[in-house]
Amino acid sequence: MANKPCVFIHVNHKQILGAHVGERALRHFSANNDKFDVRFIDTRDHPFLEAREGQEFLRNGVMREWLIDDLQSFTPLRFMPPKLMGFEGRALIIDPDVFAVSDVWELLNRDMGGKAILCRPRSRISNDTNGPMASSVMLLDCAKLRHWDAETQFNEMFESKRDYKKWITLEYEARDTIGLLEKNWNDLDVLNQQTKMLHTTKRWTQPWKAGLPIDFVPADKSKWFPPLGWIMHLRRKLFGDYALLGKYKSHPDSNQENLFFGLLQECLEKGEVSEAMVKHEMAQNHVRHDAFSVLSSVPPLRQTLSALPA
Repeated sequence: MANKPCVFIHVNHKQILGAHVGERALRHFSANNDKFDVRFIDTRDHPFLEAREGQEFLRNGVMREWLIDDLQSFTPLRFMPPKLMGFEGRALIIDPDVFAVSDVWELLNRDMGGKAILCRPRSRISNDTNGPMASSVMLLDCAKLRHWDAETQFNEMFESKRDYKKWITLEYEARDTIGLLEKNWNDLDVLNQQTKMLHTTKRWTQPWKAGLPIDFVPADKSKWFPPLGWIMHLRRKLFGDYALLGKYKSHPDSNQENLFFGLLQECLEKGEVSEAMVKHEMAQNHVRHDAFSVLSSVPPLRQTLSALPA
């Protein structure tokens, strides 16, 4: 029997609440919930990631220390769905900070035109597959991706055989195997009436993090202003990975904050997330300390959606 299409949310301990909210978004907005599965791919279940703790790997041309505690240590797991699906059927992989606002079945059921991967360009202005691609939302034809082996390819980064940046932006994939996904299926910090999946990709302003200390390592290279990259590299070497980075800021779009907390409220009402879990995540500095205050005043989801700009 063929696999049901599956949406995979890859996640680590720092983003687990976001993953639960992401699953609730998928279910809330779908009229076809019986037709697809939702599964988490958790770093805790894949010890090959922690086995490299403290070792240096190649990222964007420079060597970086691998930290399982980093906010985005789950990203190598983006390449696991084909193997988890037995290299059969359809899979959609999304980040734990991606939230559906439409029926995902429309995407899971679409014609892929013979491509192995559908995704959007990483650039907000590019509209082709020639440059770096955004692998944070990918529709996958698993039978066409038998060469994906996340553990082997992850380990190659520590032997300088594979660059993390090129891997994660699909630069090792044949261009003719990649098709374009409309950008509103991975809308980068944009939430309007055309958005189908919101990606809160600007980590500094993720709605559930406001006021917490920064706990991710920014890039050591800056495309637009190279000296900034040198400064960031020196900061990290002298003071540590998270030193002098400050705190997460409030999201400038209240609708995005209201969407997240409206969905979290629904998770609590349905028993998918407990108050004890939210309190635990707050104590770990994974969730803002005023979360319950925000929840007490968040408008109903239908009100948030009706307020979205055209």
